[in-house]
Formats: sequence, C-alpha cells, structure tokens
Amino acid sequence: MNAPDEPRSPEAGLFEGNLLLEALDTNDRALLAPYLEHGQRARGTVLFRAGEDVSHVTFPLNQTTVTLVSRMRDGRMVETATVGHEGAVGGVVSNGYLPAFSEAVVQVSGEVLRLDAERLTRARASSPTLRDLFVRYADCLLAQVLQSVACNAVHPIEERCLRWLLTFQDRLGSPVLPVTQEMLAEMLGVRRTYLTGVLGALQRRGLISVRRGQITILDRAKAEQSACECYGKVRHHFRSVLGAVYAENGAIVAVDPAQRHD
Repeated sequence: MNAPDEPRSPEAGLFEGNLLLEALDTNDRALLAPYLEHGQRARGTVLFRAGEDVSHVTFPLNQTTVTLVSRMRDGRMVETATVGHEGAVGGVVSNGYLPAFSEAVVQVSGEVLRLDAERLTRARASSPTLRDLFVRYADCLLAQVLQSVACNAVHPIEERCLRWLLTFQDRLGSPVLPVTQEMLAEMLGVRRTYLTGVLGALQRRGLISVRRGQITILDRAKAEQSACECYGKVRHHFRSVLGAVYAENGAIVAVDPAQRHD
C-alpha cells in the first residue's frame, strides 16, 4: 500500500470506469495495461465509418456512450446498438483490422481507453480467461444488434422509443438523459415532426418529461412495462451470458461472468 505522500503508479486506476476491463484478473490486466491509451472524445465524434478498417478497440469510461448506426444512402441512419461503460466497440466481434459494416458515433462525450486491435487479438490468443470474457461480451453485443433489427421491424414506435431510452439510462445511470429530439429521431429512423407527437403521447401518460436538450424518465417501472419485450430480452441475455449486475435504477454496475444469472 502506498504511503499518503507517495506518488501513485501510472497504472493505478487505469481500468476504473469500464466494467469489462474491471472484470479482468491481474494477469489479464497485465497483458493490456502497457498498450491502453487514455483520451477524450467529444459528442458527434465518429470512431469509425462503414468500410473503414477498424484498427482500434475503444472502451467508453463512466458515462461516455457510443452508438452503432447503419447509415442509408440518403443520409438517414438507424441505431443498432448502444455501448457504454459496460463494453467496447471496434474489433470486438472480429479480430480487428477488417472493414467495419456500421458506423460508431459518440453520443455522450467523455473519457475513453483505446487499444490497438492487434494487441487485443494477441492477448486473446494467450489467455483463455480474457478470450472467454470478450467472446461473452461479443455475444451480448450481437444479441443487442439482432434484437434491435427485430424491434425496428415489428414493434410500434412508442415501444421502440421507450426501449431506446431505457437502454440509454442503463449506460448513464441517471433518469435525466442528454437527448435532443433530433438525436432520438435519427436513432429511431423517423422524422422529428413525427417523433414530437410520440414524445407528447408518452409525456401525457406520465412516463417521461421532455425539455430542451434532455428527456427524463419519470416512472421507470411503468416505462419498462410499456416498452416492447426487446428491452427485457437483451437485459436478460447480458445477465445470463456476461453476468451483468443491475442496480435498482437499471444502471449496469458490474460484469462478472462467474456470477451469471439465469
């Protein structure tokens, strides 16, 4: 233990703020620590675009949030997954340095850790426990993408909207979400004028409150009941496969594959 006036090691606290990295044991942390780069990413930053080689894995810290989106030729885009401090984007499902199929955009600015994708590939190859953790996370990320596709195809816009807001709250840990109507309309693939009516209906039901630049979930329990089944299915998969631990407010607070919940 360091004395009060002794400087901390540069690696002390390096993994704090990202639940996937915090779940690594000491040996696995040692494989990644020398190569992690700390940085800041502003809202709207594109981490990679479709067709670009994914050279780095990005780990959002704390409330930093990234969305994976598919962009159409006419400029419209639809969200397929939301990633916060519970995970990572880029080279997670593949081994990296392959063309990306989707686009990754920072929606909530903040701190990130970045790792060369090749370094993660080597670490996976040398550590069964690290490989197992990332395989489980990749499975959960894929589940979120697949369920989002199904949700966008068959569920009413009100249910889809609540699913997205609840998923966002789980990553931020706060019912007050820094979401503009323009941003939410883009994520849901609808026009803002149409979304305004949807939000008004949800507000009249007492589920949310809409203010300039933010949306507040007023009654989480009722919002969960009113959302489509997709939200609960993805949440259950994170719990059963990755051992995700959720607080009462819905926030993901830990990842522990050894303590998976059926």
